[in-house]
Amino acid sequence: MPRPSAEDVHLILRLYELRRDPELRRARGFMLSEFNPKTWDDVRIHYLTGDELDRHFRMATSYWEMVAAFVNRGLLNEELFFDTPSEDIVVWKKIEPIVKGARKQIRPTWLWNLERMARRHQAWRERTYGIAERLIKAESKLKTRKPRSK
Repeated sequence: MPRPSAEDVHLILRLYELRRDPELRRARGFMLSEFNPKTWDDVRIHYLTGDELDRHFRMATSYWEMVAAFVNRGLLNEELFFDTPSEDIVVWKKIEPIVKGARKQIRPTWLWNLERMARRHQAWRERTYGIAERLIKAESKLKTRKPRSK
């Protein structure tokens, strides 16, 4: 993977700025704390009605689908993105139970970018946790060394 560029940094900062939008912040909060459907039918009755669940659901999922498209197409450095918080994984886990039913009604590729990216992100996290743990432990041992006496 190529080294992240200044453009990658600018894009990721812009994506974080978008997340600060009050309406998107409410939608993301809803998805993370209140959204717990078991099947597509739990969501379908609200879909495209314009009610609060519909607005929050579509705003948060479309945001993450857009971000995932950038990462999947190489417009945003994947490892740089994966080094940041993993809200995309959490959102994917929340919607994963409903995707099969939604794809039958909406389209077969609905949230396909998010699915692919979240699965790669999760695998990347699992691969890097062990490495990170060893590096942190090694670094902390270096810092706790007592200085040599003269």
